[in-house]
Amino acid sequence: MKEEMVSIVVGFVPTKEGRAAIARAAEECRLRRVPMVIVNSARGGRDTTAYGADSPAEVELAQLVEQLKADGIDVSMRALVRGMEPAEDLIAVAEELKADFIVIGLRRRTPVGKLILGSNAQRILLDAPCAVLAVKAD
Repeated sequence: MKEEMVSIVVGFVPTKEGRAAIARAAEECRLRRVPMVIVNSARGGRDTTAYGADSPAEVELAQLVEQLKADGIDVSMRALVRGMEPAEDLIAVAEELKADFIVIGLRRRTPVGKLILGSNAQRILLDAPCAVLAVKAD
């Protein structure tokens, strides 16, 4: 019986935590020899782009993808602008792909910050259909 190919889904935002998530996901992809799917989720309408084609965040993401490909990683990207929370987008992509796991970057937040803003990380940890690897930035 042929083994089914799994993938690693990683959430990206242009922060040190987002970069740490990409770096760790790359390590896991090399180790497991599986593809990576980067999810870049932004709020907005269906006709909106996540950042704009020449924004610093879009340029950084394109450079990251090219570097990952140069390093031999099978990587694809999904820029989702559907008005959904990033947690919802990551979970949906992981479910669709039957991902092996999700990699996310974590940052420290105050209890009040968690209360007011909610926590995408917490939602992913609790609702993901697969294992979640949460990494901190250096």
